[in-house]
Amino acid sequence: MGIQPLGDRVLLKVLEAESKTKGGIVLPDTAKEKPQEGKVIAVGKGKSSKSGQNIPLQVKAGDRVLFAKYSGTEVTTKEGEEYLIVKEEDILAIVK
Repeated sequence: MGIQPLGDRVLLKVLEAESKTKGGIVLPDTAKEKPQEGKVIAVGKGKSSKSGQNIPLQVKAGDRVLFAKYSGTEVTTKEGEEYLIVKEEDILAIVK
């Protein structure tokens, strides 16, 4: 994989949406909500402050995160892998 995000952007591998409800009902693809959880694959170097200092990102590779619905840009590699590039501000939380 040769994708390195720039600035305050983060490369995510989107985790699949649940195919069953907690009660055991199987959901068809049309009824599934867009996933909002992903795994951080790579991060940019961070934002630059007005004084020129680098502000590092709060997430790191390997973190599991929740992100805003319908945010980011979907990208596909030559190998067929699908990823999402989002700004750090679109990441809502780190799942622990």
